[in-house]
Amino acid sequence: MKQYSVLVLITAIFSLAWADNNNDALIEWNSIHRPVKSDGGMVASQEHRASQIAAEILAQGGNAVDAAVALGFAKAVSLPKAGNLGGGGFMLVHLAKENKTIAIDYREMAPNAATDDMFLNLFGQVSLTESRFSLKSSGVPGTVAGLLHALEKYGTMSREQVMQPAINLAEKGIIADNPFLDSLNARKIRLVQDDEVSRIYFKEDAESYRVGEVMRFPDLAKTLNLIKMQGAAGFYEGDVADKFESYMKDNDGLITKKDLKNYKVVEREVIKGSYRGFDVVSMPPPSSGGIHIIQGLNILENFNLSEMGWGSADHIHVMAETFKYMYADRSKHLGDPDFFTVPTKKLIDKKYAKSIAQKISLSKATPSDKISPNQFDDKESRQTTHFSVIDRWGNVVSNTYTLNFSFGSGKIVPGTGVFLNNEMDDFSAKPGVANAYGLIGGEANAIEPKKRPLSSMTPTIIFKNGYPILVTGSPGGSRIITTVMHQIINTIDFKMNVSESAHRPRFHHQWFPDTLFMETGFSPDTIKSLKQRGQNIQESRAGGSVQSISKLNEKEVYGASDPRRSGAKSIGVSQSGQLIYY
Repeated sequence: MKQYSVLVLITAIFSLAWADNNNDALIEWNSIHRPVKSDGGMVASQEHRASQIAAEILAQGGNAVDAAVALGFAKAVSLPKAGNLGGGGFMLVHLAKENKTIAIDYREMAPNAATDDMFLNLFGQVSLTESRFSLKSSGVPGTVAGLLHALEKYGTMSREQVMQPAINLAEKGIIADNPFLDSLNARKIRLVQDDEVSRIYFKEDAESYRVGEVMRFPDLAKTLNLIKMQGAAGFYEGDVADKFESYMKDNDGLITKKDLKNYKVVEREVIKGSYRGFDVVSMPPPSSGGIHIIQGLNILENFNLSEMGWGSADHIHVMAETFKYMYADRSKHLGDPDFFTVPTKKLIDKKYAKSIAQKISLSKATPSDKISPNQFDDKESRQTTHFSVIDRWGNVVSNTYTLNFSFGSGKIVPGTGVFLNNEMDDFSAKPGVANAYGLIGGEANAIEPKKRPLSSMTPTIIFKNGYPILVTGSPGGSRIITTVMHQIINTIDFKMNVSESAHRPRFHHQWFPDTLFMETGFSPDTIKSLKQRGQNIQESRAGGSVQSISKLNEKEVYGASDPRRSGAKSIGVSQSGQLIYY
């Protein structure tokens, strides 16, 4: 039976409004989920102070890349659990005038001393302590190099202009609020074990700060200042590099000054696909997100989701089965393309997708142990963070970066203020053994020196008639790909605006464990029907924190930040340079 709701009726109205180019009437009045609207630029990020800084850069005449770089450095101060200097990530840059999209890979790299068995104990088992919390768990950070690369090639402002706001934030301090303190206190037991973290983020005797108190970060400010003055050399060489190497040597870590100096940013060809007449552009490997977003959309193109109705058992079942096949292929075929040949064309081929769609039964779930990665002829934390930016000229940045776990390994290099990542856990420490997020990998993602670990980070842009109708991405570890998929499907198939799409409850399946994780908000009858089809359901928060922007025409830009994480904020910037908050 087709299931319709009042909200589905509203989305049908949205479809007509979109077609008639009457979006203003719909989004401002007919929807209970209202995004921020602007006639110029827009910033959507998980942290309100960083959003403010990026919006002010746009107001000063900076382009999307200038604002994104300012935001990336600011988050290292205001969102230390995920914003970072000591991690890495991926950035999509769309240049409107050239109609070109570039993929910037600044993922961490394995140190030169890394080995494929470095996390195995004497019994050949993976040591979780070593792979997640030791200094060996840290890859060579790429964030500083990546942000500066983007600025130098595609920005218009100087390092001083885009970095000074973050430096001011670190020097003058931030007024502690609940989102900032909650992130610290939730992980206090782990964080205070590191003397440097305890000294910087807590008071004497590990007492927590209170709301309204000022927290300052002079060591981080000093590091940011060195980068501002010296560029990448201020981080990858000199005093900071000396501190990194000394700390690693004294504590059985692997990163050396040579590792830091030899770090390289890579520009890669974006992954492109299509879905129901929309153009899909996403991140290539070592991100697994782009390939599997397009693979999943290709499969779903064989089903009429809009006719099924949002939230129906058919809608959820078909998507869940699709997710299983995506993650099965991820386990075998994805890795760093500089070390492993990824069968990209075959994975995103529509004929291959159709062959998978034909295996999906609407009446019965296929058990995960009956799904294997396809045989062709020839791992990550929920505390990642994403931001999206568009400027008045239509240039776009979609960026996701991370430390892996919240606050990475929970360690700071003394004297730098820099949290270390624990991204080495995203490699397959042992083929067939799941990482911290239940993701299984194989030889394609085995540890090798200078190799980049596989990631689920999925910065994505959807175009229609030349307009970026959806710029999005999310944190969420293994759930990033499905979270981004929901945002795309809700936008295209169910005609939701970026705010409503983010607010709807989500669900997730990743092949193993054979569990369909579902947020609250779905009908009990729907859940009953899914169980009857053989879906193993567990109530769980199933999605991350999408930060989305939509440009529907020359005059309308909309932004929305996911309510699932406190402190997120979308801010518009008018053509005249005024900041718009609502």
